[in-house]
Amino acid sequence: MNKFPVSFNKILRLLIQVIVPVLLILGSVRLILVTAHLWIPIEYRLPGFPNDPYGFSFEDRLRWSMIDVEYLLNQEGIDYFDSLQLDSGEPMHNDLELRHMQDVKVLVQHSWLAFRIGFIVLIFLVTLLGGDQGYNSVWESLRRGFLWTLILLGILVIGIVVAFGFLFVGFHRVFFEGETWIFRYSDTFIRLYPERFWRDVFIFLAVTTAAEASLLYCLTGKGLRALKGKVAG
Repeated sequence: MNKFPVSFNKILRLLIQVIVPVLLILGSVRLILVTAHLWIPIEYRLPGFPNDPYGFSFEDRLRWSMIDVEYLLNQEGIDYFDSLQLDSGEPMHNDLELRHMQDVKVLVQHSWLAFRIGFIVLIFLVTLLGGDQGYNSVWESLRRGFLWTLILLGILVIGIVVAFGFLFVGFHRVFFEGETWIFRYSDTFIRLYPERFWRDVFIFLAVTTAAEASLLYCLTGKGLRALKGKVAG
């Protein structure tokens, strides 16, 4: 016990608190992708969801959006779209859209890799801290990480409500180059995924992650009380 300097243990606790929100958000992103076949049909049917002025029906939107999601999750290259044509005979996506699909896929793959690496790092940090300070410190650090997650999500929700357009543009400017993510209203991307779609996705991400963080916050609280009860006993 107490083999490490106090300052080192503080760093371990801080790193755990920083990694936890990142892992929860990245995990929720992955969950949203792999469950897209469940929630996208609901999204397209929500009251007030805009119709496509260029003619996509509900079935069309569902068909083409599922193809996009499948591409993001599989190991195929961009030639996955080569033989796909709209009913009008035009390619499913134009060159700019295809470039963006490639960029999004790279981001998805990198985020999933970051999640797996981060999870391994978290286990390592927990093992170090628990072995030196006992798992009471681990529970406390994790719990604070879950609390920070809820605070960050609260800020995100405020941003969605107050200035979603600014938030959406800022997100794309951080993760994508130039204006490769800007499309015409007649492009397939906008017809499938109008701004309302992305606003709802951000809300879904916030709600999903908040539910996870709240549950884990409560569970770690119970774990702390159980540990303190054993010590007192």
